[in-house]
Amino acid sequence: MSETVTKGREEYGPHFVQSVARALSVMRSFTAERRSQTLTQVARETGLDRATARRLLLTLADLGYVTSDGRSFELTPRTLELGYAYLSSMSLPEIAQPHLQSLARELNETAALAVLDGEEIVYIALVQSTRLMAVKIGIGTRFDVYTTSMGRVLLAGLPDAELDERFGRLRLEKKTDHTIRSPRTLREEIDKVRKQGWALVDSELEEGLRGAAAPVRDRAGQVVAAANVSVHAGRTTPELVERDYVPAILRTVRLIEADLVSGITR
Repeated sequence: MSETVTKGREEYGPHFVQSVARALSVMRSFTAERRSQTLTQVARETGLDRATARRLLLTLADLGYVTSDGRSFELTPRTLELGYAYLSSMSLPEIAQPHLQSLARELNETAALAVLDGEEIVYIALVQSTRLMAVKIGIGTRFDVYTTSMGRVLLAGLPDAELDERFGRLRLEKKTDHTIRSPRTLREEIDKVRKQGWALVDSELEEGLRGAAAPVRDRAGQVVAAANVSVHAGRTTPELVERDYVPAILRTVRLIEADLVSGITR
């Protein structure tokens, strides 16, 4: 069951509405790999009993967020309203998009912007390259924070106390043979990112996928997002990424920050 659901009022206080947490856990149980689920699958993924899962699914169906063929359930496009409500309230994706387009065009690679959400990064702006990538990504795509260049940048931007607290919750799972699974090694990498101002991750999320990222800071100097470029390892080397890609990413970040401070949109 979702950690939020299991904690309940004891953890969050008397204001906590468990039915809301349960409904959200049902919606989050649907993924790219589980686009369609039976009642039994939803109950298993959420840890809820079948009766509760059924009531929640039928309620979400009444509200238009879930559809059913009588046996299986799927989310509907209406769920996008929830994400778009958040994105539309932000100026950052709109500001970043033209700069990401320029970056993607300059390097002929995929450029993206992501923010930190718990132990994951979430893509909030994206310009896909015409070159095919092994990993399918889109607006709203999430990845474990420790496996990506943007995740390393976002972790590096946290105060030490918050970073320590997050490290206590991280579960470092093996994604490829290159994935860092030692908290000590990961912390050393984050310290390195802090010193040099950018991150390079090589084949830790997906074999053959290389990414470089830099932080985007607000007018107070706080890291609010990370911008990156993803490239297939067969087209370049880490040394070439550092030489040719990182400077372009850093220039793009400076332009995004300048527009963010002035409130310019294009």
